[in-house]
Amino acid sequence: MPSHITESRIHGGAYSSPEFAAIFSDASQVQKWLDVETALAATQAQMGIIPHEAAREIARVASVELLDLDALGRQSMETGHILVPTLRALEALCADGWGEYVHYGVTTQDILDTGLILQVREAWGLVLQRLHAIRGHLLTLALRHKHTPMVARTHGQQALPTTFGYKVAVWVDEIDRHLERFDEAYARVMVGNLTGAVGTLAGLGPQGLEVQRRTLERLGLAAPLSSWHSARDRILEAAWLLVQASATLGRVANEIYHLQRTEIDEVREGRRAGQVGSSTMPHKHNPSTVDLISALSRLVRAQMLALTDAAFQLHERDGTTWRIEWAALPELFIYAGALLARMEGVLLAGLDVRETRMRSNLDMLGGLILSERIMLALAPRFGKQTAHQMVHEIAQQAQVEGRPFREALLSDSRLHGCFSRQVLDNLLDPAAYTGLAAEMVELVANKAMPRSSNDGLELQLSTQGNPSRSQHVMEGM
Repeated sequence: MPSHITESRIHGGAYSSPEFAAIFSDASQVQKWLDVETALAATQAQMGIIPHEAAREIARVASVELLDLDALGRQSMETGHILVPTLRALEALCADGWGEYVHYGVTTQDILDTGLILQVREAWGLVLQRLHAIRGHLLTLALRHKHTPMVARTHGQQALPTTFGYKVAVWVDEIDRHLERFDEAYARVMVGNLTGAVGTLAGLGPQGLEVQRRTLERLGLAAPLSSWHSARDRILEAAWLLVQASATLGRVANEIYHLQRTEIDEVREGRRAGQVGSSTMPHKHNPSTVDLISALSRLVRAQMLALTDAAFQLHERDGTTWRIEWAALPELFIYAGALLARMEGVLLAGLDVRETRMRSNLDMLGGLILSERIMLALAPRFGKQTAHQMVHEIAQQAQVEGRPFREALLSDSRLHGCFSRQVLDNLLDPAAYTGLAAEMVELVANKAMPRSSNDGLELQLSTQGNPSRSQHVMEGM
């Protein structure tokens, strides 16, 4: 019976996504372990360490569909060991005693850590796929509205004019930096580990480094220079990339949430057929998806605290901290997957960009939003600091008296002859003071994106969510 929100039926899958849930499911995790065992046996057979018949038999039966996961769970509690029940089941499935060669010279953490990286790699492809889709939707929006004027706000207050397209282009540029970080980190993260009980490869003998290299190569992973059983920076880096991307999308969601406030009402989340905002207030149109995205971004970040605790490993291996990862990392990925899916869905459905309201909000302060422009126009005559003080005094007095800024400027004796009424009207046009916003949208749109160096990513995308055996492990047997 589901009890966790990521599996909740009444929440309708809002806190999860099927693809990410499949990658971090029991079936997928166990299959990854079996893939590692199969690749190890194939390499050892090729190198003459175990018989070829043993490797072929292990490969024949190393399928999660042949195992009883409930029984494995019960035996895990009985033995106090997460992997031994799977190893025993795999051994029992092998005919003619070939199961004796299962798990030859390695340790549990070798299998679990390498299997985890295979799961991370599969999820990595989905993350990039979703981020690129979100980027594409946002870039289209930025280009469409690069000249659409709106209020820019600092410290929660109206500041100067900008354009909605430029606001969105800032989001796109931030996402691009995340994509670059994912690309840069790929080679560091996609590294397996088959270094044995204390990381010295003693159980694999003099050929240990070569066994590790060849086995991990079969799995499409790089080999480490030293054991990372107790060095969890690779896990932290993968998690931190997701936290950063989730924080950006949470910020985007939070911005849309506030722009939809009745008092602002410049952007609205698209309305879905059958959507209900309130059980008691029939008029409500709540931003229900963007507030979920904002919440998910915080849940992703919350898992990072647990994962940093897991980094405080003791000695060569440490179960007290390692076990934290087993819970926190899948949860982080599943929340992030839900966030990415929800954000893509919101953008695909379309935001309601309310240009008329944006324009009326620009006029809300009666021209005060152009105080900087007036100050700079006066600076050549009075000096910048003096002009700032003068305009500050006029602006404050206009607000106290409730007078339009234009009228206050024209009536101030210090400014007589500084500009005509027509020139002043032009200076107080907010659409004419958006700076280089449109040009910067084009800069973001036209910049060169780095080509991904994620070898094998296309394969992962084509097989994502499938717990069947890896296409790599059987090669060369």
